[in-house]
Amino acid sequence: MVATKQQLKVKQILEDIKSDDPKKVSKSIKSLEIYGDSSVILPLANILLSGINRKNEEEVVELLSSLKDTSTVVEVMEIIGDDKFLAIRPIMLSTVWNTKVDFSDYIDEFVEIAIKGTLIETVECATIIENLEGPFMEENMLECHLHLKDYIELTEHKDEHKAFLLSEIAIKIKDINEELDAED
Repeated sequence: MVATKQQLKVKQILEDIKSDDPKKVSKSIKSLEIYGDSSVILPLANILLSGINRKNEEEVVELLSSLKDTSTVVEVMEIIGDDKFLAIRPIMLSTVWNTKVDFSDYIDEFVEIAIKGTLIETVECATIIENLEGPFMEENMLECHLHLKDYIELTEHKDEHKAFLLSEIAIKIKDINEELDAED
């Protein structure tokens, strides 16, 4: 398969992002705003994971937060769900609630991360869930209930901050369910 000019340009930009020169990295990130597509999300996540200077990290997060193409949802969620990227999961979660793309189909995954993750991940997931607009699938809502039920039944020594956030999530899930029931 012959690479298009666009693909070659993106490949070169992604190489330039790996530079040790922060200005070159900044310029490359700006170029991705123009030439990038969903294929750049994984390389950007790998760059965040490997560590870059603070200013460049903020630029990458800003770029990821500015995504508007729905084709990016699957890539972002694959990174969030991949244990390899646990170190940057809070960053990736923050980009979800900052973006204009709808992640409503993944509400159950955000509930699961909120339960199993760190306190900061719970905070990020609570913010995401609060801002999801739907529509929501009944199957996803059932999964949310099961995750919350397991947390209540199986978790000993609950962190009170996390428990409070999870109770807020449970209220939001209940409200969504009531809206779904009213539609039936």
